[in-house]
Amino acid sequence: MALLRALVRLLTFLVLVALAAAGLAAAVFSIGGSGDLSLPGLADLLRLPALETEVGSLLDDPVEFTSGLAGLAAILLGALLLIGALAPARERLLLLRESQEGKLQARRRAFGQVASTIVEQNRAVSGAKVKVRPSRRGRGGRMSVRAMHPASADPAEIRRAADAALTPLAEAFKLRARVRPHLDGGRRVQ
Repeated sequence: MALLRALVRLLTFLVLVALAAAGLAAAVFSIGGSGDLSLPGLADLLRLPALETEVGSLLDDPVEFTSGLAGLAAILLGALLLIGALAPARERLLLLRESQEGKLQARRRAFGQVASTIVEQNRAVSGAKVKVRPSRRGRGGRMSVRAMHPASADPAEIRRAADAALTPLAEAFKLRARVRPHLDGGRRVQ
């Protein structure tokens, strides 16, 4: 799986480089005006006579400010695409404590599994799905819990028990917890 991911990232990078190079070539040729560095010159270079005749009649005028600005925008867009492809995605973590020694943080998925296990300790809960959304800055965030239960269980009691069980964990990470009981279809309570 790791080899496949690396191959996909490499292929994506190569496609973005080709796209950026094509955008850069089009931008340079559109800024060029007349002579070799013009869109008719590019069409001639690529041996596209039909395109050369269509483009040549449209772009025989001197370079205008707007076409130069469009070429610059194409170059910037290609550069931004390359930066976006090369920059690693930053994972948003839940912050528990920050001190001079460093930060104590938890990953969203691991935190969600812990919260799910806490909710599932109630015998009336047959399963739980937890989504954690940390704050973009500092501590805090939201935790959405979906507690599945059979028809024989009281949804209000499920909500109250899950809220009580999750309160210490949510308060430690300064999360707003929202518990929604959901009628389970077909799963058995053990």
